[in-house]
Amino acid sequence: MLDFLRGIGESVGAWLYVIAGGLAFAEAAVMVGVVLPGETALLVAGFAAHEGVISFVPMVIIAIVCAIAGDSVGYEVGRAIGPRLQQSRLGRFVGPHRWQAGEEFLHRHGGKAVLLGRGTALLRALVPGLAGMARMPYLRTFLPWNAIGGILWGGACVTLGYVFAASLHRVAQYLAWGPIPVVVLVAAVVAVREVRRRRRDRRTTDPQPEPAPSEDATGR
Repeated sequence: MLDFLRGIGESVGAWLYVIAGGLAFAEAAVMVGVVLPGETALLVAGFAAHEGVISFVPMVIIAIVCAIAGDSVGYEVGRAIGPRLQQSRLGRFVGPHRWQAGEEFLHRHGGKAVLLGRGTALLRALVPGLAGMARMPYLRTFLPWNAIGGILWGGACVTLGYVFAASLHRVAQYLAWGPIPVVVLVAAVVAVREVRRRRRDRRTTDPQPEPAPSEDATGR
């Protein structure tokens, strides 16, 4: 598994900055997150950073900037074309029930929905556009919550991929020596059972001493 993931990162190389950042941006800007969650690319980027394919800090910065910028573009798209977006081919693909779920979430949480919506790919893709349709104040409400969410989400996804890679290396190191105690334990159990079986077999095959003749009551 480690070799497979490392091979993916090495084959892409520095383009992983562009791919991961682009997906983080497009998730809300053009609602790519409805079908392809951006955190998947950021997790892979974090893994690649641990393997030395790309650098960790620049990847975190790119993830945060692209996440904030993507949501801001999604907000402006929703503000500019609003209902026409819902009636477009992309909007019909999203489906009325998903649009309704996003609207209810936005009405229930207000500005905090921009931050809380980061928790699921669907809301992360829809809430910025819905906030624009609802004419949520950009500088006073949308941008602060968007910035907080972008920092937390972008940084956490890349860091999680980095930590996951470190954990995989640690597990692989333990697996290299871990089976030895298990093999020793199994061998000991087998040896004890074999010794017990041989003792049982020896007791059943050894000749039993014949009982001594008993004298009758008359002493003859």
